[in-house]
Amino acid sequence: MPKGYHDRVAFVDLSSGRVWYEAYGEAFWRAYLGGRAFAAYLLLKRLPRGADPLGPENLLIFAPGVLTGSPISGSGRNTVAAKSPLTGAYGEAEAGGFFGAEMKNAGLDALVVMGRAEEPVYLHVEDGEVRILPALHLWGQDPLEVEARIKASHGASTRVAQIGLAGENQVLLANVIHDLAHFAGRGGLGAVMGAKRLKAVSARAKKETMPPYHDPQLLRTLARRMAQERMDRAAGLVTMGTVGAVKPFNLRGVLPSQNFLDGVLEGAEALDGTNLDATGIRIGRDTCYACVIRCKQVVRIEGTGKYDVRPEYGGPEYEGLGALGSSCGVTDPYAVTKANTLCNQLGLDVIGAGVTIAMAMEAVEKGYLDDGGIGLRFGSGDALIRALELMARREGPLGELLALGSRRMAEKIGHPELAMQVKGQEVPMHDPRYKRALGVGYAVSPTGADHNHNLHDTAFAKEGSEALKELRLYGDFPALPIHDLSRDKMRMLAAKTKERGFVNSLVMCDFVPWKVQEWLEAVYAATGFRLTPKDIQEIGERTLQITRLFNLREGIPPEEDRLPERFFKPFRKGSPEAFLDQEAFRQALSAYYELMGWEKGVPRLERLKEVGLEEFQDALA
Repeated sequence: MPKGYHDRVAFVDLSSGRVWYEAYGEAFWRAYLGGRAFAAYLLLKRLPRGADPLGPENLLIFAPGVLTGSPISGSGRNTVAAKSPLTGAYGEAEAGGFFGAEMKNAGLDALVVMGRAEEPVYLHVEDGEVRILPALHLWGQDPLEVEARIKASHGASTRVAQIGLAGENQVLLANVIHDLAHFAGRGGLGAVMGAKRLKAVSARAKKETMPPYHDPQLLRTLARRMAQERMDRAAGLVTMGTVGAVKPFNLRGVLPSQNFLDGVLEGAEALDGTNLDATGIRIGRDTCYACVIRCKQVVRIEGTGKYDVRPEYGGPEYEGLGALGSSCGVTDPYAVTKANTLCNQLGLDVIGAGVTIAMAMEAVEKGYLDDGGIGLRFGSGDALIRALELMARREGPLGELLALGSRRMAEKIGHPELAMQVKGQEVPMHDPRYKRALGVGYAVSPTGADHNHNLHDTAFAKEGSEALKELRLYGDFPALPIHDLSRDKMRMLAAKTKERGFVNSLVMCDFVPWKVQEWLEAVYAATGFRLTPKDIQEIGERTLQITRLFNLREGIPPEEDRLPERFFKPFRKGSPEAFLDQEAFRQALSAYYELMGWEKGVPRLERLKEVGLEEFQDALA
C-alpha cells in the first residue's frame, strides 16, 4: 500500500444498496494524487455519456487529496464533484472545515455515490467501511439539528457533510454544507445529493485508521514552520480574512455592483470588514482542520428581530459581501450578513444566489419580470432575503425561476444578456474588465467562471512579488501590467491554471501561502514521491485535459469559452481604465488554446499522449 493513502475507494449504489471497494495502486496515485484529478478521471471513465445530472446515473464523488488530514495548515479541504446540474458540464467544488480530513482519516481515499435511494438516507464512514442508514427523520430538518442527531448516533467527534433545504428541493444553486460553516458551493452539487435522496455523509476517524506517512517528522516540521511564520506570510488573512477587500475594490472603482453594471457603489464601505468589526457583527474568527491562519468569519446579530443570526453558520467572506451586497446594490451590513447566513443555513451558493438575484433585480427594474410584489429592486435588503427564501423553497413563479440559476432564468424571461455567467455558472466578485487574464480564465474554466481555478493579474504586476518568484519555477515570466493580455500573460495563465489543478488534487487551501518547494516537501513526506515543478505542471495539466474532454463529450463546445457582452463595455460608474477589448480577448483565448495543445479548443491526440492520457484518446469518438 502506498504511503499517504489507504488505497481504498468506496463505491455506493443507493438504488441497490450495494457497497464495494476498489484499490488503484501506487502508480495511479502518483499520477493523479487525489481530489480533482481523481474525480475528473473517474467521471470521464465511468459516467455514461449524456447522463442526466439529476438522474441516478450521475456519480457524486467526495475526494480528499493526498495531504488532506495531514497535520499541516491548509490540509482540511476535500473535493466534491459530479456532472453539474447547473451547467451540464464538469462540476467541482472544494470545501474546507474538518469533514474531508475526518473522512480520509476514517479509512477512505474517496467515496463515490451512484443511484437513487427510495427514501432519504445518509452514509456513515468509520473503520474504512461505509454504511447506508435511514434519514427520513433528518429530511427537512435544519442543518444544526441534523448534525446534532448524527453526532448523537455516532459520537461527538463525528464530522458531517450535508444538504440544506435547497439541496432537498434540487435548486440548481444548492451547495454541500461541511461542518455547518464551510461549503462546497459551486455547480449545484447539493442538488445532486438531493436528487439521490442522500441527506448527509458523516465520518468518524480513529488513530488506527489514519494513513501511514513516509516521513511524519517532516510533516510536523512544515506545520511548525507555518505556525511560526504565519504573520509574516499571511498577516492580512490572519487579522481580517477576505472581508477587508470590499473597501479597496470600491476605491479602485472595480467592485462588482448593480449586476456588474457599475464598479463603484456609494456606501459600500459599510460592508468592509473594518465596519463589521465596528458594528460588533463580527465577533471572532474560526479555522479549519490543523490550520493556524484562522481566516473564517464568525458573526452574531441579536436584538434586531428580522436580521438576527447565530454564529454556528459562519460569516460572510468577500465573495458573499460582494454577491449578496454590492452586486445587489445592498449596503446594509445587517441585511447582507443575514442574507449570507440564510444561504449557509438553506444550503445555497452565495455567489450563484447573489448574482442570480442581482440579475432578477435588474430584470424587474427594466420591466422584464414580475416579482410578485416583494419589491425586488437594487438596494432592498428585505427583498433580497425574501428572494433567497423563495429560491430555496422553489416557492411560487419567482421562486421556481430563481432556483434555475441566472442563465436559465434569463433565457426563460427572454433576456439572456442580463445573466452574468460563463457556461451557466455565475461570475465571482472579480471583474474581468480589471483582471483581464482572469477573464480568459473564467472563459476556459471547466466548471464555468471560477476565481479559484485562476490567475489574478494583480499578483504578477510587480517585479519582486512573491507570487512571481514562485511562478518562475515553471518558466521565465516577466512582470506584466494588470491590463496586459499578451501571449506572455497567457503563458502565465496556463502555468497558473495547471498549478491550481495540482493544488486541488493535493487538496490544499488557496489561502495558506505555502511555497512550491514546500508543497513538494509535503508530498514527499506523505508519500515518498519525489516530485518536481515539472511534475506539478504535468499533473495539473492532466486535470485540465480530462475535464476538457469531459465537457466536449457532454456537448459543451469551445464556443462556450466566452464572457457576457457586458464585460466588453465600460462601467456606467467606475474606473475608466477597467475595459476589456473584444479582439484582445479573442487573441488571448487563441494563445491559451495553443499553449494547452488545443486545436480550435479540442485537445490534440499528441498532447494527450504527452501527459499520459492515451486511454482517453477515443473519448470524443
